Amino acid sequence: MTNAEMKETNNPDYKMEFATDVSKLLDIVANALYSNRDIFLRELISNAADACDRLRYEAINNSKLTESSKPFHIRLQPTNDGNILNISDNGIGMNEEELIENLGTIARSGTAAILEQMKNAGAEKDINLIGQFGVGFYSSFMVSNQVNVISRKAGDNQTWHWSSDGKTGYDLREASTEEAQKLCCGHGTYIQLHLKPDATDYLLEDKLKQIVLAYSDHIEVPIYLTPKDAYIKTAEEKEAEERGEELSINAACALWTRPKNEISEEQYKEFYHHIGHVFDDPISTIHWRAEGKIEYTGLLFIPSLRPWDLYDPERKSSLRLYVKKVFITDDLDTLLYPWLRFVRGVIDSQDLPLNISREMLQNNPVVHKIRNGITKKVLSELAKLADKDEAAFLSTWHQFGAVIKEGLYDALEHRTEIFKICRFFTTNDPEKPTSLQDYVGRMKDGQEHIYYMSGENADSLRNSPQLEGFKSRGIEVLLMTDTVDEFWLQQVSDFEGKKFKSVTKGQIDLSQFDSKEAKQDSDAQEQEENEQEATDLSALLGFLATELKDQVAQVRPSKRLTESPVCLVADEKGTDMHMEKVLRIQQQYEPGVKRILEINPDHKLIKKLAGMAMKSTNNEILKDSAALLMDQALIIQGEPVPNSSEFAKCLSRFMEKGLIG
Repeated sequence: MTNAEMKETNNPDYKMEFATDVSKLLDIVANALYSNRDIFLRELISNAADACDRLRYEAINNSKLTESSKPFHIRLQPTNDGNILNISDNGIGMNEEELIENLGTIARSGTAAILEQMKNAGAEKDINLIGQFGVGFYSSFMVSNQVNVISRKAGDNQTWHWSSDGKTGYDLREASTEEAQKLCCGHGTYIQLHLKPDATDYLLEDKLKQIVLAYSDHIEVPIYLTPKDAYIKTAEEKEAEERGEELSINAACALWTRPKNEISEEQYKEFYHHIGHVFDDPISTIHWRAEGKIEYTGLLFIPSLRPWDLYDPERKSSLRLYVKKVFITDDLDTLLYPWLRFVRGVIDSQDLPLNISREMLQNNPVVHKIRNGITKKVLSELAKLADKDEAAFLSTWHQFGAVIKEGLYDALEHRTEIFKICRFFTTNDPEKPTSLQDYVGRMKDGQEHIYYMSGENADSLRNSPQLEGFKSRGIEVLLMTDTVDEFWLQQVSDFEGKKFKSVTKGQIDLSQFDSKEAKQDSDAQEQEENEQEATDLSALLGFLATELKDQVAQVRPSKRLTESPVCLVADEKGTDMHMEKVLRIQQQYEPGVKRILEINPDHKLIKKLAGMAMKSTNNEILKDSAALLMDQALIIQGEPVPNSSEFAKCLSRFMEKGLIG
């Protein structure tokens, strides 16, 4: 019976099974992944703080949601009765559907992908990887053999009870009256962790305090600890008790409001872990206060690891918007450019109204100005990182460079700053990418273009026949290996006045870069053989053009080949070949323009075929040669031959001729 069918029975107590891949992931999380089990408490406290933030925002427009509530808080309550640790909050809570959505599934759109990445990366013991997938709640099964969740959404009438052992599935039913009373304000979430025998140290008050101070001191919501036994109170606690107050065990102060010199690197890291529900450490932290026409505080982090859904079209922003320390939303598209979607952090504005709707926020001019300020700060930080710590920058560029380059066509006003941090592999250095500024500084005298070639793999591109003439003359070529390169190059014509030019498009004459000696030898040879070669090549060109008329638009001599007999190029005004492949895969694009086949006049094979063509074109060897040359050009380009069977037969005939005669 499916989950939906169980619900249709109207059974108040029904069992729902985890999907197979979810069960596998749970088993890894609970038994093999985390090296530090303290993490579970950080994750549950972080979720509770988020729930309080969300209710605080909802209450701006509907004060009834909190009119009978106590101030927002999180409570830890260990008990010896069954070795249970209780964690509760008076946040927004969850209804039945949200319990299924939030606790019954893991990374809904990508659980299988998560498992595959973990398998490929050998990540069963890698705490950094799992943090990318939002499964923090399930870390509770590291220390628990049974987890019960009692929750009631603010404004609802029903309270729900969710229970699971983290293995077979979960039970979901309406909570009893007694269970509902555990929610101190009539809404929020109450979690019962039935601790494993080897995890009872999490019932110790001192250990709980230590974990909170280490990981959750920055949480703005106060965290209280109700001890299971009588214990010796500090003088401060005794004084608070006499005043009828309760002291929180965390600082309960918004980290971004504090001066930078009062915040340690560890505190910044833990705040990053809290807001991002991740486990890697940030490569850069940006904390500033903007003052002037608009005032806001920003605390941003550049991750060291790529989020697993970075290229998911449905990925939401990881930037939280607060107004005067009140959480507003973490899903505002216009607060951050899509090409900076990997950035995490908090923006706290002093100028936006608290009760502004999300629709009005989207087009608010203050939000647009904040976005501009954020963008400048992030790009400036990356530029500084490139100057101060090249290794760290290149690691960051490897993770996010392809995304950042989306800004070259998406944000014209920031293009200059983006170009400063762009890096590309070239034909000169297979190990270290270069900046455009450095490339231009190395250009040959008289070189007017920034030459590039696009494809899927830099190593494969380096062996492309279209590069032979460039490499023989020491002309550096950029190797564009990200799909996004094809798109921004359509809109960006030049860098500092130097136009971008594809080495696989149009005619390219590199003779101006030949040495004086090479030019003299070439001129003498050309003068001696000009008439004969012209005649021979003309006959072969005509034959190939006729024989391959269904596959190519033109056959012409090449000025870019030095070693290979043939290559394919696109027309000057046509679509570049790799772009054509990208469009064919992504948009089922069918090119309407055929490519151009270039032949190398100086290659021995071409000279031999030219001589044969001069005598007679009614020759089976010539016909086979034409087919093989075309197929060779396609194979070098990384494309399939149109007729593999005919290719094999043709190749066999050639081998027979060579071996047998």
